[in-house]
Amino acid sequence: MSDTQTPHPAHIAIVMDGNGRWASQRFLPRLAGHKQGVDALMRIVQACGSRNISTLTVFAFSSENWNRPTEEVSGLMDLLVGSLGRELDRLKKEGVRLRFIGTRAGLTEKVSARLLQAELETASNRALTLNVCFNYGGRWDIVQAANALRERGEPITEQSLDAALALSPSSDPDLFIRTGGEYRISNFLLWQAAYAELFFSPRLWPDFTEQDLDEAIAEFQKRERRFGKTSEQLS
Repeated sequence: MSDTQTPHPAHIAIVMDGNGRWASQRFLPRLAGHKQGVDALMRIVQACGSRNISTLTVFAFSSENWNRPTEEVSGLMDLLVGSLGRELDRLKKEGVRLRFIGTRAGLTEKVSARLLQAELETASNRALTLNVCFNYGGRWDIVQAANALRERGEPITEQSLDAALALSPSSDPDLFIRTGGEYRISNFLLWQAAYAELFFSPRLWPDFTEQDLDEAIAEFQKRERRFGKTSEQLS
């Protein structure tokens, strides 16, 4: 590894896949898998905090997830509100800043209000930024950014579009992890992941541990991040 390469990812993005399969393997309802997934998220949030990761962005609910059975969608909304009620104080004590990335369209007033309250209560925290992509899609993100620039009469450039994306002002992710054994990014951070290092784990998300995170970080540290340059230019 050359001296100019990033030795440690500052921003990690995760597609938390496998909750439903985890539950099915145990003959449990799918929502039980999502509940275990929340526990896994809290575990990884704490692990990131102790590993000098400044930003963690997770895919919690995609814009396509509305197509799931109504009972599951309703359960996910209740799980979100309930999890915030249980975990918010802990996140505040650990210095975690919460941001919910995505459109609030389609969310109930109760859910929208709870998301806003959590953001306001953690706005001054600086130990770790946790971006929760909820009711989010990468294509939606690019379209809403372009429309916002057009409505303001601003030229659409790479720089202006980047600043108008929902994840801004967070930096682009350095390391992109997907659990569950699937090899796709599923409309997550399409713009921002352009130069992220991809890591695919066979582990179902509820079983993802600190050791799995360390494995992904170790693999990241082996990569040569050239950003279009040659290896010779980096040396």
